[in-house]
Amino acid sequence: MRANRLMGAALVERNLVKIEELEQANERLLQIVDSSPPRQCTVLGVLAYEMKVLKEEELLQFLVEQEGLGVVDLRCYEIAEDAVKGLDLGACWATWSVPFDQVDGFHFIASAYWLSPAVRTFWEKQLNGPILWFGTTLEGIADFIEKRESSAPRPVAN
Repeated sequence: MRANRLMGAALVERNLVKIEELEQANERLLQIVDSSPPRQCTVLGVLAYEMKVLKEEELLQFLVEQEGLGVVDLRCYEIAEDAVKGLDLGACWATWSVPFDQVDGFHFIASAYWLSPAVRTFWEKQLNGPILWFGTTLEGIADFIEKRESSAPRPVAN
């Protein structure tokens, strides 16, 4: 919830949504958070897909032009198993971010929530070394996590 709150505040600060729109989206998020799968529990998703007051493409363009981030489509990236071994998928859902590679000590993280300071701080504390951030879509993150969840070994019942 903290990541969502700070993401919403960042969107308002950067004039990407109006405060009234964020308040409405937060109310909707509270309605769906207990009864919906993690994929739907996102203030950005409510703003972009339910209320249609922000387009993810515009947000990604903003991240590239104003914040200097790169963009990645995880569906088009071959992810090394080493990079995601032991990955906390719950943390990925909570932060809408996924570490997807590591090169020469640099961690690569794809995030739909880079604007949220809580997200950046969380991953900086989790990973040992510098981070290269990339913007991506909610769908890209959700598809990646769901694919990892479906391929995770299931406990065997006795």
